[in-house]
Amino acid sequence: MYGDYELLSKHFEVAEWFTDVFGTFDFKILEFYNTLHETGIIGKILDVFFTVYTHLGDEGIIFILLGLIFLFFRKTRKSGFGMLFGMLFGLFFTNIFLKELIERPRPFILLECLPDNESAILFREWWIEMGEVEASFLRSFPSGHTTSAFAAMVPLFLIENKKYSWTALIAALLMGASRNYVMVHYPSDVLGGIIIGAIAGILGLIVINLLYKKVFIKDNKFCNAIREGDFIETIRNKKKA
Repeated sequence: MYGDYELLSKHFEVAEWFTDVFGTFDFKILEFYNTLHETGIIGKILDVFFTVYTHLGDEGIIFILLGLIFLFFRKTRKSGFGMLFGMLFGLFFTNIFLKELIERPRPFILLECLPDNESAILFREWWIEMGEVEASFLRSFPSGHTTSAFAAMVPLFLIENKKYSWTALIAALLMGASRNYVMVHYPSDVLGGIIIGAIAGILGLIVINLLYKKVFIKDNKFCNAIREGDFIETIRNKKKA
């Protein structure tokens, strides 16, 4: 069902190393989420919330759309650019480089690598209880959903008014929590995604700041129009005319 065991056995050493280093940390947090899942009506509410929320981050679509929407408004355009550039860095670091390099088995796949491991048995059971959310089985570290969430939300948090922009970080943290709750990632995967996503987001912000200084400040009518123009307001004025 999950691929040839011989293929998985090639990644035994990677799985074993992660288990040795992060095993206790990962198990305790996943156990906590499973306890929430089993807590009556609260668990049922969380099941629905986290299952829906985790799919909002599939392929980073929700964050890409949000970044594109921000481009239409002058006040949020810099944030939109920062989000999109941050996600590009996050895509490179995570999906193109680290996932392919490390190929860590998912929690529900660990049973194939460590057949007698009690944690591996529990992880599979918990994953089944959470609806067997699909995920490519050898691409667990780092969490791509978490990386894209932080790569997008960190620039938004840093650029916008801190009175409300802190909610962007909460949204990103919830994305990471959702990946643990549905048992497709270890907490250490999410921690890796947070760190890499934050770095990617900061790099995206640095790039857009450089572009604003080097490109938009110059006497370039086209670039200045992009920076200063409010596309939505322009559409409204045309309708009024």
